Amino acid sequence: MALHVLNPHSPFFHEERHAFLAAHLDQEITICGVGALGGNLAETLARMGFSRLKVVDRDRVEMRNLSTQPYCRGEVGAPKARILANTLYRVVQTRVDPVVADLTADNAIALLQGSALIVDAFDNRAARLAVSEAALRLAIPCLHIGFSGDGLSGGGVWEPDYVVPQAAPGDPCDYPLTRPFALTIAALAARVVVEHFTIDTRTAFELTWEDLRIGRTTVPCSC
Repeated sequence: MALHVLNPHSPFFHEERHAFLAAHLDQEITICGVGALGGNLAETLARMGFSRLKVVDRDRVEMRNLSTQPYCRGEVGAPKARILANTLYRVVQTRVDPVVADLTADNAIALLQGSALIVDAFDNRAARLAVSEAALRLAIPCLHIGFSGDGLSGGGVWEPDYVVPQAAPGDPCDYPLTRPFALTIAALAARVVVEHFTIDTRTAFELTWEDLRIGRTTVPCSC
């Protein structure tokens, strides 16, 4: 892949200087759930130069989403997946495959097959379980990212170490610092995605917002 390292007009000028990532930018990453975590992660990966993204989400933009998610007031009522695909194409011409659907145990295999990597950012147990089971059956690497119910901690866990959490009361988006917290988790997730592709590792991470403590556990993919 040719790198235009001296072209300051490229939207990926800085990324193109780092040739180690170039060989992986066209691998398909499927992001399940494009709310506060998945939506911000999709935007981050697109701006890093990843050019093949698929986003799966059944929801439409609501007014209450605007303080934490990458959507605008004029997009309220429209499907999140399609809005995000349009936005990222306008921003950096990333071609995103938007899937407006309820991912379930019945369709998960069909929706996820062919992916090089799956990122689960759903906010409900049934969908997370469907992603987990499908990823294991398809033998596709899968990173699950999420918040705690009180919005004070979050992190990412890879299959097969992921345990689907029980439904818990509370809405993490009620926490006043949800937006910066979500962006921090998205940034950490983007980093471990890059590490997965470039140095063949899978790093689990946990962030506790209250004391800004970040813990990381890295293992080789071959183990």
